[in-house]
Amino acid sequence: MSDKRTELSELGEFGLINELTKSFKNQQKSTVYGVGDDAAVLERDEENVTLISTDMLLEGVHFNLMYTPLKHLGYKAVIVNLSDIYAMNGTPEQITVSIAVSNRFPKEALEELYEGIQTACNIYKVDLIGGDTTSSLTGLVISVTAIGVATKNNVVYRNTAKENDLVVVTGDLGAAYMGLQILEREKEVFKTNPDIQPDLDGFDYLLERQLKPEARKDIIGFLKELDVLPTAMIDISDGLASEIMHLCTQSKLGVNIFDEKIPIDPKVATTAIDFNMDPATCALNGGEDYELLFTIKQEDYEKIKGNPHMSVIGHMTDNAEARYLIDKQGTVIELKAQGWNHFGK
Repeated sequence: MSDKRTELSELGEFGLINELTKSFKNQQKSTVYGVGDDAAVLERDEENVTLISTDMLLEGVHFNLMYTPLKHLGYKAVIVNLSDIYAMNGTPEQITVSIAVSNRFPKEALEELYEGIQTACNIYKVDLIGGDTTSSLTGLVISVTAIGVATKNNVVYRNTAKENDLVVVTGDLGAAYMGLQILEREKEVFKTNPDIQPDLDGFDYLLERQLKPEARKDIIGFLKELDVLPTAMIDISDGLASEIMHLCTQSKLGVNIFDEKIPIDPKVATTAIDFNMDPATCALNGGEDYELLFTIKQEDYEKIKGNPHMSVIGHMTDNAEARYLIDKQGTVIELKAQGWNHFGK
């Protein structure tokens, strides 16, 4: 072990993963693609591959039970994993769920958690096939692994975008982040005066995007109907800017993103302004939207043009170091990922 000390905050989540796994080599012929994308890709049969993705949610880091209903938490824990399978242009089929739980939780609380898990399984047609349960000395920990399938010719990776490809995002961005701001504000008010009722009226959309997000299963169907195969794809969990940077890094390309093209719901914009925040900054760096970000060939533009679920927000460029946001005045700004950092100080 080296005497040198490298702070995890210097690396970030993906930097740490790269450092820890860079010496690993795949030893099985069945491993088509290992570490480095939304899901691992394994040989399945002559036409298909198996997709596997896993995520962990920790109390106090990823969720606060002061304002997160356990049923919603169970649902969300499944969704964040299914989103990774869809980001590979695949279809999820099974999940495993493992939990670490302290004795402050009664059986009834965990039943509520699993009601949410079951609801997600029913809606997205996936099977719960196993997992593990153990004790925790602190809070609740949930780890979900999703298993899916995709045809070999249609798997979409992060590292296959091409110069001049169009950058497309689904839905709208920033709502989950603003929902979190509302919940955190009301938490602080409650801590000051528990007799005051939370002021949540009019924020239903923002709160739902934070507490009960949905994976974009529909987009995979739309793309198939439109005969559009993305050249690269990723889901938006840590913020639009962060995910764009991943596509650029892995595809060895640059990007131009146009501020005015980023889809932002009016409620997100007005709420952000009320919080003295820039709506575009919330959309770029907020995270937890679980929308899909992908690139397409320019000739496929006519196929998606006018689709209300998809917005073209920019294009890929040949200079891997040139990653720019172009604002409404035409000013070119260096794009920086300021979203969720798992090891930030």
